[in-house]
Amino acid sequence: MQVKLFACADLIRMDLAIGAGFFLVAGEILVTGGLPPIQQVILGFLTLFFISGSANISNDYFDREVDKINLPSRPLPSGWITIRELWAFFSLFTILGFVTASLLGPEVLILVFLLWGIAFFYNMKFKECGFFGNFIVAFCLGMIFILAGILAGTINGVILTFAGLAFFFDLGEEVASDVMDVKGDEIRSSKSIAKRWGKDKAMVVSGLMFVVFFLLTLIPFLMGWLWYDYLILALIMDLWMIICVIKLMRNETTDKGRVQIRRLYLTWGLFVFVFAFSRIL
Repeated sequence: MQVKLFACADLIRMDLAIGAGFFLVAGEILVTGGLPPIQQVILGFLTLFFISGSANISNDYFDREVDKINLPSRPLPSGWITIRELWAFFSLFTILGFVTASLLGPEVLILVFLLWGIAFFYNMKFKECGFFGNFIVAFCLGMIFILAGILAGTINGVILTFAGLAFFFDLGEEVASDVMDVKGDEIRSSKSIAKRWGKDKAMVVSGLMFVVFFLLTLIPFLMGWLWYDYLILALIMDLWMIICVIKLMRNETTDKGRVQIRRLYLTWGLFVFVFAFSRIL
């Protein structure tokens, strides 16, 4: 039973699902400069947690053959979760996500439904579309901050910048991840940049996306929207992430490359969390 629970947590990719929920709450704080109503915080967090978890679950189903090569320890290829259990879990998370979204209003429900649909069809088909597929994933991540602005009732320069940061960060990460997965992608009709142009060119494209990300981090300070507390944290994040990106571009093995991608994710997430929640102290 305990092993099954761990497999379920791995299936929903708990860190990503929790991160999506926290990003929404952080976005609301960034827009308002304070803590939103607690009911809105809880429902917003749960909505993104369930919808993100739902997307991650369906991703494992559609990636099951590739994961046998790239990630054989995943719940499906390892046999810890059956396909029937996966779809039951997917349905539960999807329903719960729509229920909590509906409690936030029809506008939120419609946007969440659209994002859920985009994520599902990406997993089913668009993942094979190369850079366009990468773009779709990055778009969904950026829309988390737009959704936060809608919930807070304001779309301003700060939230648009953070949406852009999420977009370019994830776009760079997705292209780099395709390099790590190129061996498994050989068994499907993937049109990833790594498969079409080669690993080196794909890493250059990934690096360019991160360069745009680094430049965007300066915009809120230069525009006078945020002050030195933001700039100091942003520069610390940029410095560490630049080191990680350089190591990623020089990665000698797939495992080492994945370690750098993980570090980039943790650094970006920690920056958003620390800065956003420092606004309510």
